[in-house]
Amino acid sequence: MPRKPRIEIAGKYHIINRGVEQRNIFLEAEDYKYFEELLCLYAKNFGITVHNYCLMSNHYHLLIEIRQKNLSKFMRQLGMNYSIYFNKKYKRTGHLWQGRFKSWYVTDEAYFYTLMCYIEQNPLKANIVKDIAEYPYSSYHYFLNYKKIPECLKDSWIAENYKDDAESIKAFLTNPVDSGQLRELKKASLLVEAPDIDTKPKIEDLQKMFQEPTDIRKRNMQIVKAYRQGYSQYSIAKVLGMAQSTINAIIKRGK
Repeated sequence: MPRKPRIEIAGKYHIINRGVEQRNIFLEAEDYKYFEELLCLYAKNFGITVHNYCLMSNHYHLLIEIRQKNLSKFMRQLGMNYSIYFNKKYKRTGHLWQGRFKSWYVTDEAYFYTLMCYIEQNPLKANIVKDIAEYPYSSYHYFLNYKKIPECLKDSWIAENYKDDAESIKAFLTNPVDSGQLRELKKASLLVEAPDIDTKPKIEDLQKMFQEPTDIRKRNMQIVKAYRQGYSQYSIAKVLGMAQSTINAIIKRGK
């Protein structure tokens, strides 16, 4: 049976790939470093924005944004050149990857913000570290040390919105991820078929929702309503001038 063609429309994508038979694809610090260098090189060559990433021993996560229909070309160059490096270094032959990379189109702002947190928190969930700042093979430690940030992360959403505000970056990327919500958002992304999708809620409409003076109970009800309409916790917190952790707590209570 022929493989289904990939949907390649401009926008953001969550990418995952694993080693064949779930074998390790990074064995030494040098391997992680080389993959990062390739990622930045080809992101520049293909005009792709890297929003964040996490390299684990036997798989990786990327959150990238494309402007042209070149996702497959980009991933082919990245995967092929790393395979050549790895097989030559460790004197092995055969496939390094388990198959084609998996990709999910990021349908809205809520999915995007949730994914950034989910990706950075992978080492924490795998019990590799107790604090994600301790993990050296993700974009998180670069965001906390802005002076050393690589070129391919300088246009990322985090770098654009927070610059070197380390405390705000920590508060945002350590925000708990609701795994149930993430599954629902991922399901929605699989329904994408058309190239003219624009599901991003307008920030002006969100501001109007909170214009009228109201008591705390009604405000909290509006927060839950806005979240269910697709607005991210970050956007709601920004409009109200509140901490994102507070918004998260209000939404959880409202479920």
